[in-house]
Amino acid sequence: MDTQTRTYPVTFTDAEWRQRLTPEQYRVMRAHGTERPGSCALLAEKRAGSFTCAGCDKPLFRSGRKFESGTGWPSFDDPLEGAVETTTDRSHGMVRTEVHCATCGSHLGHVFPDGPPPSHLRYCINGVAMNFQPD
Repeated sequence: MDTQTRTYPVTFTDAEWRQRLTPEQYRVMRAHGTERPGSCALLAEKRAGSFTCAGCDKPLFRSGRKFESGTGWPSFDDPLEGAVETTTDRSHGMVRTEVHCATCGSHLGHVFPDGPPPSHLRYCINGVAMNFQPD
């Protein structure tokens, strides 16, 4: 099921999303865009805490799961249980696995099978799609 037809626990009208999010967040999270690599302050975030969805504040990833992938986007090897869902993304002439918030359906980024053990996954997440809550 795609994110356009699924009903999520947290929903807003398009006008409410535009009011809640910055223009860049809206472009990434609601229009499935991508931020420029290396442009996000969360890329350098090293403190203990949780990365949360910028759309609904749902905790997505713990800081201990973050790693430096060299891609220019915050990368994680494992989300919190039930925090994200995935769909197949066939845009831009390729097939990728899109990651979105399981609570509000916002686009977060993509997941790739080239991460570190034990999961071997790399959740490549747009920094503007997240907030950070220190412990």
